[in-house]
Amino acid sequence: MASNTQEWWPDQLDLELLDRNSADIGPYGSEFDYAEAFEELDLEAVKSDLEDVMTDSKEWWPADYGHYGPLFIRMAWHSAGTYRSLDGRGGAAGGHQRLPPISSWPDNVNLDKARRLLEPVKTKYGEKLSWADLIILAGNVALESMGFETFGFAGGREDDFRGDDAVDWGPESEFETTSEERFDEDGDLKAPLGNTVMGLIYVNPEGPNGEPDLEGSAKNIRQSFSRMAMNDKETVALIAGGHTFGKVHGADDGDNLGPEPEDAPIDLQGLGWDNEFGEGMGPDAITSGIEGPWNATPTVWDMSYVNNLLSYDWEPEKGPGGAWQWTTENDELDDAAPGVADPDDTEDVMMLTTDVALKYDDDFRAVLEEFRDDPDEFQETFAKAWYKLIHRDMGPPERFLGPEVPEETMIWQDPLPEADYEVVGEEEVAELKSELLDSELSVDELVKTAWAAASTYRDSDKRGGANGARIRLEPQRSWEANEPARLSDVLSALEAVQADFNESRSDDVRVSLADLIVLGGTAAVERAAADAGYDVEVPFEPGRVDATAEQTDVDSFEALKPEADGFRNYLGDTDEDVEDLMVDKADLLNLTASEMTVLAGGLRALGATYGDSDRGVFTDEPGTLTNDFFANLLDMEYEWDAVTEDEDVYEIRDRETGEVAWEATRADLIFGSNARLRTIADVYASDEEQFVEDFAATWSEVMKLDRFDLE
Repeated sequence: MASNTQEWWPDQLDLELLDRNSADIGPYGSEFDYAEAFEELDLEAVKSDLEDVMTDSKEWWPADYGHYGPLFIRMAWHSAGTYRSLDGRGGAAGGHQRLPPISSWPDNVNLDKARRLLEPVKTKYGEKLSWADLIILAGNVALESMGFETFGFAGGREDDFRGDDAVDWGPESEFETTSEERFDEDGDLKAPLGNTVMGLIYVNPEGPNGEPDLEGSAKNIRQSFSRMAMNDKETVALIAGGHTFGKVHGADDGDNLGPEPEDAPIDLQGLGWDNEFGEGMGPDAITSGIEGPWNATPTVWDMSYVNNLLSYDWEPEKGPGGAWQWTTENDELDDAAPGVADPDDTEDVMMLTTDVALKYDDDFRAVLEEFRDDPDEFQETFAKAWYKLIHRDMGPPERFLGPEVPEETMIWQDPLPEADYEVVGEEEVAELKSELLDSELSVDELVKTAWAAASTYRDSDKRGGANGARIRLEPQRSWEANEPARLSDVLSALEAVQADFNESRSDDVRVSLADLIVLGGTAAVERAAADAGYDVEVPFEPGRVDATAEQTDVDSFEALKPEADGFRNYLGDTDEDVEDLMVDKADLLNLTASEMTVLAGGLRALGATYGDSDRGVFTDEPGTLTNDFFANLLDMEYEWDAVTEDEDVYEIRDRETGEVAWEATRADLIFGSNARLRTIADVYASDEEQFVEDFAATWSEVMKLDRFDLE
């Protein structure tokens, strides 16, 4: 029997995504601050404890080669590696690897044991050390304990206490499968997916569809790692650096494994993949189904992986687990590695299809050869790529905490300049508001520009937002949704106000364009509320700065480009329903269903629509902050008819006369069609004052989502 409305009516707009933003289900409460707690942590003491864990081999899950380092590296890698640049979701934040579905992915077989090994450390430090930080820190310490010099570590990640159901992992209903729906007609991964196989972090190590296809494997690697914001050099460094350590396990067929943690018997207490082969661990362990180490020194940082891959010819074979792997053509590295339990035992050195693919692809191979010829370059590139991997979803440098944060700021952190002036105060803010409202700019122009800048924010990876005024830079100033020609005129007018103000000052007070953009929207909302008869002051926090083009990675920011924007009634060129994309954007803005509703209705009232369209502007007073959108949408004096074949545009007619009163899109009608949204719309239709107050408060929150400097 279906247990919820989404199962009964699967085509219903799913708003559960936004419920995550309205309820804190963790044990610490909504006032708990992970960053403050982390700052009280003795990081050196934690690292010392982790060093002790590394070589304290437990009988219930013995360490390969007497060192848990490779296991912890894999754990950290698989935690951070779920990040996808296209929507910023996934990654290490939240500690989602310990929660379903990721906790039970086939790519994470036996990482449940790695986390259990860390439980005494977590228990010792409690709330000061989140699981999200601990998982990553353990990987960093593991590298250091085996002779690698890491680039640094930053803490402050929060823990989630439910699985990350905001992430679309793909269309398949079974693990370790790949359907045609995952790729487009050109064979490219569909947005926003990052992994090429359901339930794997990146790609199938045996090769596409489990076949040793080097060309296809190289293509999959490049696509998957680029979706994680890695270039070719970083990709090779990560694979080569990670595979310098440890081994893969495939002592026998995976049929020996019991169910994953989420389906395991209660007496296993959350542990999964109970292995019936041999002793079930150590030499008998089964994870990927591929068997063997990459070199003869699996717990030491050295060049052996790169040298082995380039120096020998490799051929495919089926390993003892029945999976495709690669061995040296002339058996040069057979019996070259020590056994995982007894160093007097030996194992064959092997490679994965994904390893040999790096040698097969000309561009990847060139990087491998560069690393072979310059080990220092390999070390530095891996250090920085690993640092990027484990921190990519943390956002701007202000959020990076702890004594090991490097001084250097990376371009992928979207750096901002330091302000060399005093920011505006209340008196200057009032002066600038008057200047803006008396300028040639209209209410809808000020509102749309502020929205276009601020709504790029993604709470998933803390990127975007108005701070930096990157809306005046490429690529944002050329995005179709931002109406480039109109935007250029608005920015020119704002820059003129900025120049006049700054040049008139005899003191050190200056206003940034970023602040002015937000202030323009703020002033416009207040003016529109006043015109509706309400005295509302929208909170404004100055202190934003203006980024330079040199501080802006154009390709990286292109991922923030809206396909459509239901808030502006911009339909774009997408096959997805605009209301689904609006919910997705609302989630990235950390909005509740009520906040999404009041924002949409308010923006319609203000006339802040794409191309100044009348669609959704259900009022005779556009630019005035009334609740007309909701009142007229719910009024049964009207009826609604689709006027386009794909039913994305509608006419609203007077039932009695048949005259067309307004045009609307799906992003408008959904607030009357969806039962939950209609209950919210009912409130705002009947109480204009609450609507105005809630809109002003929600607008203010969106405008400062990226103000981590205030925290």
